[in-house]
Amino acid sequence: MDELLRYFSSPSNREVLLEQIGQHVYLSLVPLLAGVLLALPLGRIAQRVGWSRAALLGTAGIVYTIPSLAVFVLLPSLLGTDFTSSLNVVIALTLYTTALLVRPVLDALEAVPTHVTIAATAMGYRPHRRFLTVELPLAVPALTSGVRVASVSNISLVSVGALVGTGGLGRLFMVGFERDLVQIPVGIVLTVLLALLVDLLLVLGCRLLTPWERAGRAVIAS
Repeated sequence: MDELLRYFSSPSNREVLLEQIGQHVYLSLVPLLAGVLLALPLGRIAQRVGWSRAALLGTAGIVYTIPSLAVFVLLPSLLGTDFTSSLNVVIALTLYTTALLVRPVLDALEAVPTHVTIAATAMGYRPHRRFLTVELPLAVPALTSGVRVASVSNISLVSVGALVGTGGLGRLFMVGFERDLVQIPVGIVLTVLLALLVDLLLVLGCRLLTPWERAGRAVIAS
């Protein structure tokens, strides 16, 4: 405890910690957003184009099994970026997030009741409008479950990036192993707290986007 108090009493330590938290948020949430934006059309294609389903799901499964450290090491030679560039982590985690979300997006879209899409079509909704205003909103709760898993995965994987010199809370583990053990529990606690905070925000976001879910539960309860 004394070592923890000594660590947090240092203004320079607190400044470095805030910087690392900011880097960790950037390196984990930017790929999460990019992965969601890429997985949505891929999941839609897998739903609508029969022959693409196996190819997309198979490719996503293969991509997700590639070791993250190997991707961090290979990307600089493929992209021509600096070995310690944060862009390598952003691109690698975007690939992982997209691969992880293709299946949940497909499952969420297929869970939309058929009679709802038929009714929307009968009301004159064209496919593009029906997807954006009917199918996608109804798929939000199932989609959020997949995004929550991806967010935890990203926040954890960013720590691996510290092994190749990128920032984030993973630096606490590196420094902790090298010379100051107290930074290891600090890194673990902050990483868990960050994951819990992002998860809470995703749950709240889902509740805001799906007010009909609360109304439905209230009707059932009454």
